[in-house]
Amino acid sequence: MDNARRKDLIRAFKEAPKSQGVFAVRCAASGEVWVSASRNLEKQQTGLWFSLRMGGNHNKAMQAAWKAHGESAFSYEVLETLEIEDDTPAYVAQTRLKDREAHWRQALNAPRALG
Repeated sequence: MDNARRKDLIRAFKEAPKSQGVFAVRCAASGEVWVSASRNLEKQQTGLWFSLRMGGNHNKAMQAAWKAHGESAFSYEVLETLEIEDDTPAYVAQTRLKDREAHWRQALNAPRALG
């Protein structure tokens, strides 16, 4: 791949819109579910699965379920995607994400997936 093509691909990746919203992590073996908001739903699962595989996830209950039941028992599900315009102030976007996370956590009676 030539240098110009590589730069174009990197720029396109950085400029691509990121899906923001709320996701759930489910353990089929135990029936547990965890919910959190994310500013990048596409990359969120990769980061979560990495921390769980390495045994370093900050959510102790999720880490224990992963250790007990294994990766195959877990699934990642996008519950809601929010349309947030680029010119929306960061605090407004963050408030919307927190509100929707609270809604889904209450609806599913679920603790936070992150932190």
